[in-house]
Amino acid sequence: MTVETTTTKGSDRLSAEIAGLDALELAGGQRKSLAARLWGRVWPMSIAVLIVLAVWELVVLSGRWPEYVLAGPFTVIGELGARLGDPEFYGAIAVTMRRALTGFALAVGIGLVIGALVSRIKPLRAGVGSLITGLQTMPSIAWFPLSILLFGLTETAILFVVVLGAAPSIANGLIAGVDYTPPILLRAGHMLGFRRLQLYRHVILPASLPSFLAGLKQGWAFAWRSLMAGELLVIIANQASIGEQLHFARELSDSAALLAMMIVILFIGIVVDMVFEAADNSLRRRWGLHQVRN
Repeated sequence: MTVETTTTKGSDRLSAEIAGLDALELAGGQRKSLAARLWGRVWPMSIAVLIVLAVWELVVLSGRWPEYVLAGPFTVIGELGARLGDPEFYGAIAVTMRRALTGFALAVGIGLVIGALVSRIKPLRAGVGSLITGLQTMPSIAWFPLSILLFGLTETAILFVVVLGAAPSIANGLIAGVDYTPPILLRAGHMLGFRRLQLYRHVILPASLPSFLAGLKQGWAFAWRSLMAGELLVIIANQASIGEQLHFARELSDSAALLAMMIVILFIGIVVDMVFEAADNSLRRRWGLHQVRN
Protein backbone atom coordinates (compact mmCIF):
# COMPACT_ATOMS: atom_id res chain seq x y z
CA MET A 1 0.00 0.00 0.00
CA THR A 2 2.85 2.33 0.90
CA VAL A 3 4.66 1.47 -2.32
CA GLU A 4 1.52 2.19 -4.40
CA THR A 5 1.00 5.52 -2.60
CA THR A 6 4.62 6.50 -3.16
CA THR A 7 4.41 5.52 -6.84
CA THR A 8 1.20 7.49 -7.29
CA LYS A 9 2.68 10.55 -5.64
CA GLY A 10 5.79 10.27 -7.81
CA SER A 11 3.68 9.95 -10.94
CA ASP A 12 1.57 12.95 -9.95
CA ARG A 13 4.67 15.01 -9.28
CA LEU A 14 6.18 14.04 -12.64
CA SER A 15 2.93 14.95 -14.42
CA ALA A 16 2.85 18.31 -12.65
CA GLU A 17 6.45 19.04 -13.62
CA ILE A 18 5.78 18.12 -17.26
CA ALA A 19 2.65 20.28 -17.26
CA GLY A 20 4.67 23.15 -15.83
CA LEU A 21 7.32 22.78 -18.51
CA ASP A 22 4.64 22.68 -21.21
CA ALA A 23 3.04 25.82 -19.80
CA LEU A 24 6.43 27.54 -19.68
CA GLU A 25 7.13 26.56 -23.29
CA LEU A 26 3.74 27.76 -24.45
CA ALA A 27 4.15 31.02 -22.57
CA GLY A 28 7.56 31.56 -24.16
CA GLY A 29 6.21 30.75 -27.60
CA GLN A 30 3.26 33.12 -27.48
CA ARG A 31 3.39 35.57 -30.34
CA LYS A 32 3.22 39.28 -29.73
CA SER A 33 0.32 41.29 -31.04
CA LEU A 34 0.55 42.81 -34.50
CA ALA A 35 0.79 46.33 -33.06
CA ALA A 36 3.64 45.31 -30.74
CA ARG A 37 5.55 43.64 -33.55
CA LEU A 38 5.10 46.65 -35.84
CA TRP A 39 6.21 49.04 -33.10
CA GLY A 40 9.23 46.83 -32.42
CA ARG A 41 10.24 47.22 -36.06
CA VAL A 42 9.29 50.87 -36.55
CA TRP A 43 11.00 52.64 -33.66
CA PRO A 44 14.56 51.32 -34.25
CA MET A 45 14.21 52.05 -37.96
CA SER A 46 12.86 55.55 -37.22
CA ILE A 47 15.82 56.34 -34.97
CA ALA A 48 18.24 55.12 -37.65
CA VAL A 49 16.53 57.27 -40.29
CA LEU A 50 16.68 60.35 -38.05
CA ILE A 51 20.39 59.80 -37.43
CA VAL A 52 21.06 59.45 -41.17
CA LEU A 53 19.05 62.62 -41.93
CA ALA A 54 20.90 64.56 -39.24
CA VAL A 55 24.33 63.49 -40.52
CA TRP A 56 23.22 64.19 -44.11
CA GLU A 57 22.07 67.72 -43.18
CA LEU A 58 25.34 68.40 -41.35
CA VAL A 59 27.35 67.34 -44.41
CA VAL A 60 25.26 69.64 -46.63
CA LEU A 61 25.64 72.56 -44.20
CA SER A 62 29.42 72.09 -44.20
CA GLY A 63 29.44 73.43 -47.78
CA ARG A 64 31.80 70.73 -49.02
CA TRP A 65 29.67 70.22 -52.17
CA PRO A 66 27.32 72.62 -53.96
CA GLU A 67 23.54 72.10 -53.90
CA TYR A 68 23.36 70.69 -57.42
CA VAL A 69 25.88 67.99 -56.46
CA LEU A 70 24.50 67.06 -53.03
CA ALA A 71 21.00 68.31 -52.26
CA GLY A 72 19.82 68.52 -48.66
CA PRO A 73 17.35 66.05 -47.14
CA PHE A 74 14.46 68.54 -47.13
CA THR A 75 14.98 69.31 -50.82
CA VAL A 76 15.12 65.61 -51.66
CA ILE A 77 12.01 64.83 -49.61
CA GLY A 78 10.18 67.62 -51.43
CA GLU A 79 11.30 66.21 -54.79
CA LEU A 80 10.17 62.74 -53.76
CA GLY A 81 6.79 64.11 -52.73
CA ALA A 82 6.39 65.80 -56.10
CA ARG A 83 7.25 62.56 -57.90
CA LEU A 84 4.65 60.66 -55.88
CA GLY A 85 2.02 62.70 -57.70
CA ASP A 86 3.47 62.00 -61.16
CA PRO A 87 1.94 59.02 -63.09
CA GLU A 88 5.22 58.51 -64.96
CA PHE A 89 6.92 57.77 -61.64
CA TYR A 90 4.63 54.81 -60.98
CA GLY A 91 5.01 53.66 -64.58
CA ALA A 92 8.80 53.60 -64.15
CA ILE A 93 8.51 51.56 -60.94
CA ALA A 94 6.09 49.15 -62.65
CA VAL A 95 8.50 48.56 -65.54
CA THR A 96 11.44 47.96 -63.21
CA MET A 97 9.51 45.59 -60.95
CA ARG A 98 8.19 43.66 -63.96
CA ARG A 99 11.74 43.16 -65.18
CA ALA A 100 12.92 42.21 -61.70
CA LEU A 101 10.18 39.64 -61.11
CA THR A 102 10.48 38.17 -64.61
CA GLY A 103 14.26 37.81 -64.36
CA PHE A 104 14.08 36.44 -60.83
CA ALA A 105 11.41 33.88 -61.78
CA LEU A 106 13.55 32.67 -64.69
CA ALA A 107 16.59 32.51 -62.40
CA VAL A 108 14.66 30.46 -59.83
CA GLY A 109 13.56 27.94 -62.46
CA ILE A 110 17.05 27.61 -63.95
CA GLY A 111 18.79 27.56 -60.55
CA LEU A 112 16.39 24.94 -59.23
CA VAL A 113 17.01 22.60 -62.17
CA ILE A 114 20.79 23.07 -62.14
CA GLY A 115 21.02 22.74 -58.36
CA ALA A 116 18.93 19.56 -58.34
CA LEU A 117 21.03 17.94 -61.07
CA VAL A 118 24.43 18.98 -59.73
CA SER A 119 23.64 17.99 -56.15
CA ARG A 120 22.73 14.40 -57.05
CA ILE A 121 24.97 13.56 -60.03
CA LYS A 122 28.60 13.20 -58.92
CA PRO A 123 30.32 13.64 -62.34
CA LEU A 124 28.24 16.76 -62.96
CA ARG A 125 29.10 18.02 -59.47
CA ALA A 126 32.82 17.58 -60.14
CA GLY A 127 32.64 19.32 -63.51
CA VAL A 128 30.13 22.12 -62.90
CA GLY A 129 30.19 22.77 -59.13
CA SER A 130 33.21 25.11 -59.18
CA LEU A 131 31.93 26.80 -62.34
CA ILE A 132 28.69 27.76 -60.57
CA THR A 133 30.64 29.34 -57.72
CA GLY A 134 32.84 31.17 -60.21
CA LEU A 135 29.79 32.57 -61.99
CA GLN A 136 28.36 33.66 -58.64
CA THR A 137 31.47 35.69 -57.79
CA MET A 138 31.72 37.29 -61.24
CA PRO A 139 30.52 40.93 -61.28
CA SER A 140 27.29 41.25 -63.23
CA ILE A 141 28.48 44.46 -64.89
CA ALA A 142 31.12 42.40 -66.71
CA TRP A 143 28.40 40.53 -68.60
CA PHE A 144 26.79 43.61 -70.14
CA PRO A 145 29.23 44.17 -73.03
CA LEU A 146 28.59 40.60 -74.21
CA SER A 147 24.87 40.86 -73.53
CA ILE A 148 24.59 44.08 -75.57
CA LEU A 149 26.53 42.47 -78.43
CA LEU A 150 24.20 39.47 -78.39
CA PHE A 151 20.85 41.18 -77.92
CA GLY A 152 21.46 44.87 -78.58
CA LEU A 153 19.94 47.64 -76.46
CA THR A 154 16.85 45.61 -75.61
CA GLU A 155 15.08 44.33 -72.53
CA THR A 156 16.38 40.85 -73.32
CA ALA A 157 19.93 42.09 -72.73
CA ILE A 158 18.94 43.22 -69.24
CA LEU A 159 17.09 39.99 -68.38
CA PHE A 160 20.04 37.92 -69.62
CA VAL A 161 22.37 39.51 -67.08
CA VAL A 162 19.76 39.42 -64.31
CA VAL A 163 19.37 35.65 -64.76
CA LEU A 164 23.14 35.12 -64.88
CA GLY A 165 23.52 37.16 -61.70
CA ALA A 166 20.84 35.37 -59.68
CA ALA A 167 20.74 31.74 -60.88
CA PRO A 168 24.16 30.65 -59.48
CA SER A 169 23.26 31.83 -55.95
CA ILE A 170 19.93 30.00 -56.08
CA ALA A 171 21.60 26.82 -57.39
CA ASN A 172 24.28 26.97 -54.69
CA GLY A 173 21.62 27.46 -52.02
CA LEU A 174 19.85 24.27 -53.11
CA ILE A 175 23.13 22.35 -53.41
CA ALA A 176 24.12 23.35 -49.88
CA GLY A 177 20.69 22.35 -48.57
CA VAL A 178 20.91 18.94 -50.23
CA ASP A 179 24.44 18.40 -48.88
CA TYR A 180 23.25 19.03 -45.31
CA THR A 181 20.16 16.81 -45.55
CA PRO A 182 20.49 14.27 -42.69
CA PRO A 183 21.23 10.77 -44.06
CA ILE A 184 18.62 9.30 -41.72
CA LEU A 185 15.92 11.21 -43.62
CA LEU A 186 17.17 9.76 -46.90
CA ARG A 187 17.11 6.26 -45.44
CA ALA A 188 13.61 6.83 -44.12
CA GLY A 189 12.53 8.01 -47.57
CA HIS A 190 13.96 4.87 -49.16
CA MET A 191 12.19 2.72 -46.57
CA LEU A 192 8.91 4.41 -47.53
CA GLY A 193 9.50 3.54 -51.17
CA PHE A 194 10.44 7.01 -52.43
CA ARG A 195 12.71 7.04 -55.47
CA ARG A 196 14.26 9.85 -57.50
CA LEU A 197 11.60 12.54 -58.03
CA GLN A 198 9.47 11.36 -55.11
CA LEU A 199 12.52 11.46 -52.84
CA TYR A 200 13.25 15.01 -53.96
CA ARG A 201 9.68 16.15 -53.56
CA HIS A 202 8.90 14.59 -50.18
CA VAL A 203 12.29 14.45 -48.41
CA ILE A 204 15.19 16.40 -49.95
CA LEU A 205 13.44 19.64 -50.92
CA PRO A 206 11.59 20.07 -47.58
CA ALA A 207 14.83 19.34 -45.67
CA SER A 208 16.82 21.83 -47.75
CA LEU A 209 14.27 24.65 -47.53
CA PRO A 210 16.22 26.83 -45.02
CA SER A 211 19.35 26.85 -47.17
CA PHE A 212 17.31 27.19 -50.36
CA LEU A 213 15.46 30.19 -48.90
CA ALA A 214 18.81 31.81 -48.06
CA GLY A 215 19.88 31.17 -51.65
CA LEU A 216 16.69 32.80 -52.92
CA LYS A 217 17.31 35.87 -50.79
CA GLN A 218 20.89 36.17 -52.02
CA GLY A 219 19.73 35.51 -55.58
CA TRP A 220 17.24 38.37 -55.34
CA ALA A 221 20.00 40.70 -54.11
CA PHE A 222 22.17 39.81 -57.12
CA ALA A 223 19.20 40.11 -59.49
CA TRP A 224 18.28 43.55 -58.15
CA ARG A 225 21.85 44.83 -58.43
CA SER A 226 22.18 43.45 -61.95
CA LEU A 227 18.89 45.06 -62.95
CA MET A 228 19.90 48.49 -61.66
CA ALA A 229 23.21 48.28 -63.50
CA GLY A 230 21.42 47.15 -66.65
CA GLU A 231 18.88 49.94 -66.59
CA LEU A 232 21.68 52.49 -66.23
CA LEU A 233 23.52 51.07 -69.24
CA VAL A 234 20.65 49.97 -71.49
CA ILE A 235 18.30 52.89 -72.07
CA ILE A 236 15.27 51.79 -74.09
CA ALA A 237 13.36 54.54 -75.88
CA ASN A 238 9.85 55.35 -74.66
CA GLN A 239 10.18 53.00 -71.70
CA ALA A 240 10.68 54.77 -68.39
CA SER A 241 12.30 52.87 -65.53
CA ILE A 242 14.04 53.57 -62.25
CA GLY A 243 17.47 53.17 -63.84
CA GLU A 244 16.48 55.42 -66.76
CA GLN A 245 15.41 58.16 -64.34
CA LEU A 246 18.69 57.78 -62.44
CA HIS A 247 20.59 58.10 -65.71
CA PHE A 248 18.89 61.32 -66.79
CA ALA A 249 19.11 62.83 -63.30
CA ARG A 250 22.86 62.27 -63.41
CA GLU A 251 23.13 63.72 -66.94
CA LEU A 252 21.22 66.83 -65.85
CA SER A 253 23.18 67.16 -62.55
CA ASP A 254 19.86 66.97 -60.69
CA SER A 255 21.03 65.61 -57.37
CA ALA A 256 17.60 65.99 -55.73
CA ALA A 257 15.96 63.71 -58.32
CA LEU A 258 18.93 61.33 -58.20
CA LEU A 259 18.79 60.94 -54.42
CA ALA A 260 14.99 60.68 -54.46
CA MET A 261 15.19 57.68 -56.80
CA MET A 262 17.93 56.16 -54.67
CA ILE A 263 15.59 56.37 -51.69
CA VAL A 264 12.95 54.56 -53.74
CA ILE A 265 15.45 51.79 -54.55
CA LEU A 266 16.34 51.51 -50.86
CA PHE A 267 12.67 51.35 -49.87
CA ILE A 268 11.94 48.56 -52.36
CA GLY A 269 14.93 46.63 -51.03
CA ILE A 270 13.66 46.95 -47.45
CA VAL A 271 10.16 45.78 -48.43
CA VAL A 272 11.51 42.72 -50.26
CA ASP A 273 13.78 41.90 -47.31
CA MET A 274 10.73 42.01 -45.02
CA VAL A 275 8.95 39.54 -47.33
CA PHE A 276 11.88 37.12 -47.12
CA GLU A 277 12.05 37.59 -43.35
CA ALA A 278 8.34 36.78 -43.04
CA ALA A 279 8.89 33.60 -45.10
CA ASP A 280 11.84 32.65 -42.89
CA ASN A 281 9.83 33.22 -39.70
CA SER A 282 6.96 31.15 -41.10
CA LEU A 283 9.36 28.31 -41.88
CA ARG A 284 10.86 28.49 -38.39
CA ARG A 285 7.42 28.35 -36.76
CA ARG A 286 6.49 25.39 -38.90
CA TRP A 287 9.63 23.56 -37.78
CA GLY A 288 9.19 24.61 -34.14
CA LEU A 289 12.28 26.85 -34.15
CA HIS A 290 10.53 30.21 -33.64
CA GLN A 291 11.55 30.39 -29.95
CA VAL A 292 15.17 30.64 -30.98
CA ARG A 293 14.41 34.07 -32.45
CA ASN A 294 12.92 35.44 -29.20
